[in-house]
Amino acid sequence: MEWLYILIPFVVLGIIAVVFAVRAPSGMAGKPGRVRPGRGFRLLMLGIYVVLGLGVPAAVIAARGESEGGVGPLEQTALTPADAEGKRLFKRTCASCHNLDAVNARGVTGPDLDDIGQVSEDRVLNAIKNGGTGQNRMPAGLLEGADAEAVATYVTKVAGR
Repeated sequence: MEWLYILIPFVVLGIIAVVFAVRAPSGMAGKPGRVRPGRGFRLLMLGIYVVLGLGVPAAVIAARGESEGGVGPLEQTALTPADAEGKRLFKRTCASCHNLDAVNARGVTGPDLDDIGQVSEDRVLNAIKNGGTGQNRMPAGLLEGADAEAVATYVTKVAGR
């Protein structure tokens, strides 16, 4: 439904352009009978451009919110401070390699964490500590201590949901 906010302004502007193109054929400038827009019309068009150019994008951005949990059923789930920290750390450290729908991560080299089966905190912590499955595809020890635990807790809560 949000796509309408983007589409409608272009349709309206297109209709206005067509109407004026039909009303004032090219080559008619300065000839008798040509309708010249008045001051009110110019102000109206300026208002339309301002509303459509600034207001519509602002409304779309405001309507989407932060998307706390990302997508699906997690989207409207409020995050605890610990989960928010885990999400932030995941985005900074892991999202470039792994897919995780909850943060709209589309990594290119690591596995899709939504599709790898049962995800537990121990499994995530071991992957962080050892570098994934130990095949040297993921650097070991990317996060340590409380940071690793925060990411493990967050990933366990959101993976596959």
